Amino acid sequence: MMKKLLIALFALGAGLLNAQQTNQNVVSKEVIRILDSIHKSKESIEKNKAPKDPQWYDKISIRGYAQVRYNGLLSTNDKVSCDQCDKSWGTTATGESVRSNNGFFIRRARMVFSGQIHPRVSFYIQPDLASSTALGVNNFLQLRDAYFDVVLDAQKEFRLRVGQSKVPYGFENMQSSQNRLTLDRNDALNSAVANERDLGMFFYWAPSQIRERFAMLVKEGYKGSGDYGVVAFGAYNGQTSNKSEGNRNLHTVARISYPFLVKDQILEVGMQAYTGKWAFGNEVSAGVTVSDKQNMLDQRVAASFIWYPKPFGIQTEYNIGKGPRYFKNSNSIQTASLQGGYITLNYKWDLPKKQLLYPFVKFQYYDGGKKFEKDARSYLVRDYELGLEWQPIKPLELTATWVIADRTFEDSVLKYNTQQGNLLRLQAQFNF
Repeated sequence: MMKKLLIALFALGAGLLNAQQTNQNVVSKEVIRILDSIHKSKESIEKNKAPKDPQWYDKISIRGYAQVRYNGLLSTNDKVSCDQCDKSWGTTATGESVRSNNGFFIRRARMVFSGQIHPRVSFYIQPDLASSTALGVNNFLQLRDAYFDVVLDAQKEFRLRVGQSKVPYGFENMQSSQNRLTLDRNDALNSAVANERDLGMFFYWAPSQIRERFAMLVKEGYKGSGDYGVVAFGAYNGQTSNKSEGNRNLHTVARISYPFLVKDQILEVGMQAYTGKWAFGNEVSAGVTVSDKQNMLDQRVAASFIWYPKPFGIQTEYNIGKGPRYFKNSNSIQTASLQGGYITLNYKWDLPKKQLLYPFVKFQYYDGGKKFEKDARSYLVRDYELGLEWQPIKPLELTATWVIADRTFEDSVLKYNTQQGNLLRLQAQFNF
């Protein structure tokens, strides 16, 4: 009897365990079914959900940089100046002490607003919050760039640029001040276009792989100029940036520049030329005669040679041409020949913790007029620079240059004006 009872109890326990396991399996299957149903419902909702419209901040980027300078150390002659370069350097061209006289000076404070507003259309707007005049008025807002790029093909190799932008003439002119080693551009090529910009329309072409190379030369610290095409040509007003057209004669420009890969080095060779007619506004003093105030010949051709610093680099350009120039003997402005260029030797030194050091030396020469200065001021420039740029971190660059200057600049007020002197120039640049 006891044996039968034990067998019955054992059978009952086994049945209960089997029933419990069955119930657990049923519950587990039900939970899995519910979770799977929720997941499928979520996928269905996400699939049928309308795509989110891009917001304005998805299309527009903001960046910029600022430069603070001090030119007051070890200056031997404050009458040495460059009105086109840095208006805190020395006195004005007329000798008036109305500038910061080598004091602290905000050279640039620029904001860049850019974006791809359509697969075929992008925009670029850059104001400068630190523009200055020759009369000592500083830090007012002025437009530098305002242009639109229209892409003509799916590979983005052909494009039109419409608006106020850099005129494709010269390598150092195209090179951003944010990337350039020397504090100012050379007189010889920069005298072609004040502020490097004008209002017009330009065509650019470059193969995709070369556009990537142009971008790499800037991004990786080789002091590139940026992407201004392998081939560029266009038309512009010819009166420089932020000035109305002075006549009905547009300037035309053409440029070819190619960055060749030579083993592990990159060599960029370029040729460029422009032609047009210059119109004087209020830049002519009373009593100064002008052969043709509205249509003076203004044309140049230049060659560029850039051996990028990997680690040693050479950057040199030279241009010749004809343009307005003041002559003191006749107190007149005439069309005259001009010539000049520069050579910069530099070295890219990679330091620990991604620091960069760039020693450099530069010599420049220019013999010609500057059409956009008073009376098309006549210049003879022979300057040397020895400098060092240190980039301890990406947002900060520190530059020091020792300048040995020999500059003759003459107009109707200063007919005999040759100034020589040395000075130490310092700059702190902030990238953001």
